[in-house]
Amino acid sequence: MDKFIELGMDMAALWGQYWDRYLSGIRSTLILAVVATLIGCLIGLICGILNTIPYAKNDPLPKRFLLKLIRVVVRIYVEVFRGTPMVLQAVFIYYGLPYFTDQQIMFRGNSGMWLAAIIIVSINTGAYMAESVRGGIISIDPGQTEGAKAIGMTHVQTMTSVILPQALRNILPQIGNNFIINIKDTSVMFIIGFIEFFGQHRNIVGNNYMYFQSAAIEMIGYLCMTLVASFLLRLLERRMDGADSYELAQADQLTMAAGTYSHPSRGTPFDERSKEQRERIRQELKHGRTRGDR
Repeated sequence: MDKFIELGMDMAALWGQYWDRYLSGIRSTLILAVVATLIGCLIGLICGILNTIPYAKNDPLPKRFLLKLIRVVVRIYVEVFRGTPMVLQAVFIYYGLPYFTDQQIMFRGNSGMWLAAIIIVSINTGAYMAESVRGGIISIDPGQTEGAKAIGMTHVQTMTSVILPQALRNILPQIGNNFIINIKDTSVMFIIGFIEFFGQHRNIVGNNYMYFQSAAIEMIGYLCMTLVASFLLRLLERRMDGADSYELAQADQLTMAAGTYSHPSRGTPFDERSKEQRERIRQELKHGRTRGDR
């Protein structure tokens, strides 16, 4: 118990002395995670859509060749960036690009380091999101695509109006999962000198050698960020799901088409029923009749 009290006092002393640097690291971590996740989702959305464009044997050869080439390129991109650690991807992009371009492409200064970090995390996120988007698209019932084609919708119209809205709702948990992963994985950006939450921890420890106490502050900080992100994402999911129950209109389709349909609550201009009768009908449609009424 004494050790926990001593740890708490050391953590309080560290926070009191370096709170501004810890908060600066948290701010950098959140900005990088949010921006990189948004860009990565856009990359994944484009790759997922391109990877699911249909083609048939009777399509023109250039179209089939182009779509197959796109799928090969997307597959290579996904497999390479999903199959290698982000820390090595950071080394390759930050140090490898200047090496292969004879210093023509370099990330200079603080702005260059931010740009490199955003590119690295975004590309890595896009590789994971590409497969999530592809899975979300093919999870939609094929009958909806066939129905859209039956009423004359093009492939673009079908994707934007029918498939993607449902697919995005299906993959929303995966988007949130990638965002939470990015909050934690930004810690590997110290390899290129980017100072975020974990980078501030390394600098602070270099001044006082209180590694474990500072690491405990880091753990609590990361846990708070991920818990808040999880809470907000669950709120967004519930908002997209809409209401738990719906009031279904039960009326003859010919009556509705003729313009004489009477809404249970509002009725029509020619409705002679009382307000109490309309309220009773509305309750019956919503909850069903009781056994005595039947």
